[in-house]
Formats: sequence, C-alpha cells, structure tokens
Amino acid sequence: MRLDEVDGMRVATFGTGSRLIIAVHGITASLMAWATVARFLPGDWSLVAMDLRGRGHSAALPGPYGLARHAEDVLRVADHVGAGPETVLTGHSMGAYIAALAAAERDFARVVLVDGGLPLPMPGGADPDAVLEASLGPAVERLRRTFPSPEAYVGFFKEHPAFRRGWTADVEAYVRYDLTGDEGALRSRVAGEAVREDGRWLFTESARIGAALAAIRAPLSLIRAPRGLLDQESGMLPDALAATWTARLPGLADEVIPDCNHYTIMFDDRCASIVADRLTSR
Repeated sequence: MRLDEVDGMRVATFGTGSRLIIAVHGITASLMAWATVARFLPGDWSLVAMDLRGRGHSAALPGPYGLARHAEDVLRVADHVGAGPETVLTGHSMGAYIAALAAAERDFARVVLVDGGLPLPMPGGADPDAVLEASLGPAVERLRRTFPSPEAYVGFFKEHPAFRRGWTADVEAYVRYDLTGDEGALRSRVAGEAVREDGRWLFTESARIGAALAAIRAPLSLIRAPRGLLDQESGMLPDALAATWTARLPGLADEVIPDCNHYTIMFDDRCASIVADRLTSR
C-alpha cells in the first residue's frame, strides 16, 4: 500500500497495475475497508481509495460534509491519480451513493455499487438521525465512547453482530487503523458531525440520488449482500427495492452474493474475491 495526500485527504494505492479502480468507503469506515478486495485484484490492476473528510487520516478536514461534497473530493482524487474514461469507479455502502453522484458528473468505464447506491425509503415523519442510529447500531455507538487500549477497541468490534462469525486479520487492521488518542482514552478517528450530516443527506436527498443514477452513462451494476448491517436476515437493499430500480433503470445489472452481510461482503475472502472479479471483468 502506497500513501499519498490530496488537498489534505489521505489516499492509498493498493497494487501496482496500470489499470485503475477508484474506490469509496462507507459512512463510518476508512480506506482500509478496501484492503481485502484489493488483495484479490489481478496483477495489472491497482485500487485507489481515500479516507473521506471526517474519517480516518482525513478526519481533520472541515465540513460542510454531505455526499455531494464527498463526490467532489472523489473527482479531485481521480484527477490526481490520472483516472480516465477507462477507470472503474466503485463504492461500498454510503460510498456507493457518492460514486453514483460522481459518475453522474464524469464518465467512467464502469460503475459498481456494492451494497448501496439505491435511494432508501424514509418513513414519513421519521427523524433522519434516529433512523441512522437504529440502522448502524454499534458503528455509531463507538463514536461516543473512549477505550482504555487498542485491545479493548478490537474487543468491542468483535462483539459487533456482523463480525462475530467473520473476524479476519484484515478486519483487525481496519479497526486498529481507526484508533486515535492517548492510551487510556482512545477513540475512533471518525467525526460524529460528519456522520450525522452525511446521514441526513442520505435520507433526505433521495431525489438527487435517483437523478444521479439515471444520469450515469457508464455500464452500471449493483452487488448486494443478502444480510444486513447487523447480520439480520433482511439486507440493506432488499429484493423489492432492487427490483424497483432495475425496472426503472433497464441497464442496471443486479447480483446478490450469497452468505455474506453488509460488512463481510468486503472482508470475507470468498465474498471479497467475487467483488474483485466484478470490478475487473468486462
């Protein structure tokens, strides 16, 4: 992994191949979310991922946040690494929505949405902050806590329902990368206000997301996990929602990767290898 900085944003390149993938992580994640997928890429490919502002080693970058702002950052990174129309763009979870917004502004060879990217129905009168908190559970809870040691932080993650049956060395590296602060009072690098602002944008700007999807000219595909963020039986993007959007966007290819959840689709070797294959196969 080679590290770089673009306008204060940390950027990592996995691999040494000349063919490029630009990859965007989720709402409380970091560029390390892509490490497992990157291991399965063919040798002629490289994957470029960034810590979005308010996350990872880009946490100090100021707001305003919002998915449109992140899409601008993604396009700046794409310019920095020399991405052209032959470059693949992908995103996981919230990153898939950001990728859709970026792809509506610029042509890429393909756009691959990983368990995200379709507008989420918002219950009438619901508070976006409450919906986000209920959806993410421990991923948000950790932002309010401090931890006495790295081991305590790792232990907290090991109890996350999505990881109880899928802990790997890559997950642990992802978790440890997220830590900052002094021994005895360690905390997540993720800025809580960034998560709240992005969550509100995600749940209240469905029309802008739908318009972006319709504006994408590149081949567009969706890869879904059948299980959800808390390993529940219903995935983040249920079949009925996917069917609505494949009917609305006839060019949208939809695929479910069996036996993975919203997180293990990125970290389980079998699931991540399928994601890598879909990113690099035509």
